[in-house]
Amino acid sequence: MQSLESSALEPTKAELKGLPMSRRVMRFLPVYGLVILTVFLIGLFSVLLPNTFPTMLNLRSIISDKAIIALLSLGAMIPMAAGRIDLTVGYGIVLWHILAISLQTMLGLPWPIAVAIVLLLGAVTGFLNGLLVEVAKIDSFIATLGTGTVLYALALWHTGGRQMVGLLPDGFYALNTTFVFGLPITAYYLVVITVVMWIVLEYTPVGRYLYAIGANQRAAQLNGIPTRKYVIGAFVASGTMTALAGVLLAAKLRIGQASVGLEFLLPALVGAFLGSTTIKPGRVNVWGTVVGVVILAVGISGIQQFGGSFWVEPLFNGVTLLVAIGIAGYAQRKKGADKR
Repeated sequence: MQSLESSALEPTKAELKGLPMSRRVMRFLPVYGLVILTVFLIGLFSVLLPNTFPTMLNLRSIISDKAIIALLSLGAMIPMAAGRIDLTVGYGIVLWHILAISLQTMLGLPWPIAVAIVLLLGAVTGFLNGLLVEVAKIDSFIATLGTGTVLYALALWHTGGRQMVGLLPDGFYALNTTFVFGLPITAYYLVVITVVMWIVLEYTPVGRYLYAIGANQRAAQLNGIPTRKYVIGAFVASGTMTALAGVLLAAKLRIGQASVGLEFLLPALVGAFLGSTTIKPGRVNVWGTVVGVVILAVGISGIQQFGGSFWVEPLFNGVTLLVAIGIAGYAQRKKGADKR
């Protein structure tokens, strides 16, 4: 779990002092390299595909397709800040989007109550993950993989391999299909959640404690931080975010099926890991995660408009992750060289 530790590599004022402009630029290049690459790709595809890429229709399509992945990435990065990983973001969304529909169609519950139940179950699952990791002392990768597999099995059992369909109220559909100022409402959900998470992680004791735990849990304990409480809370937050993504997916698809959801796991984790390579390289951070999801969305959209095949998306996800890790490695080596 060393890649999740909170040892940010952005240059400090002391490091930049006395360096010529060229050296300063080189020190900032790894920090904002992914941002620069994102802007470059947007410009490149806008020039090469002027009739389809730089359009409002394409922007709406990207937001509609990737907002859920962005929510999952932001949810996954919360335990990552504490040096843990949560794989249930990919498995949980399968069960939660099915339950969001079946609670209404099979039990006849009003949609606000169905949504509240799903969010509560997501939080409970996160709490269980936290107990397995902090109390039972099971590695977070193994614990959340096991929990996620159980959730997926429950989804298969609940559906019996069939689609969950039925007439749902317009209010439920509106959670995802509403447009505000020409953009999907999911974009505004994402902005609000991103800003709140940024404030909490960067400017409150909660965020500082999580990063301290991720950097060195033993040292955090010796400094009086109740590490168990904060790690469990991180998993609860991640589970709730996953459940919210499941609700939005259900409102978008209007059907529930166990074959949908697992494909979100890799891009969600890639987005979170990419976030640890930019803005504040060396630690996961909110704006870096957003940039990580954006570059995946932009790259995949542009390549697909050029006629890329169905295998383009997983290939791009993997290649981008490797490139980002290379950028982070360069930043770390560069910082070590400057110290010497």
